[in-house]
Amino acid sequence: MTEKENWFSRLKQKWGVDAKQAVIILIVFALTGTTIMFLKKPVVEFFTGGEKSLTFSILYFILILPIYNVFLLIYGFLLGQFQFFWEYEKKFFNRMFRRNKK
Repeated sequence: MTEKENWFSRLKQKWGVDAKQAVIILIVFALTGTTIMFLKKPVVEFFTGGEKSLTFSILYFILILPIYNVFLLIYGFLLGQFQFFWEYEKKFFNRMFRRNKK
């Protein structure tokens, strides 16, 4: 098994999906990242007046994370993987806020 196949197989196993779903999930992540890259500057500049400053950096981290997560769900829905991304988001926020299910 080549390194590339091994990497892909590990992702499929970790996510519990087949090859087709894994490819779609990777596409959703790529589309979301690309969208955020294009939206970052205009969104943050709208709130800071175009100045790159400490305020710009702080707003970037405050605004972009929720926007990223919304687009992840939107693209997941459009490409038929909403349930996967809904579960992914719940796990992400549980980890972020340290809500452990026992």
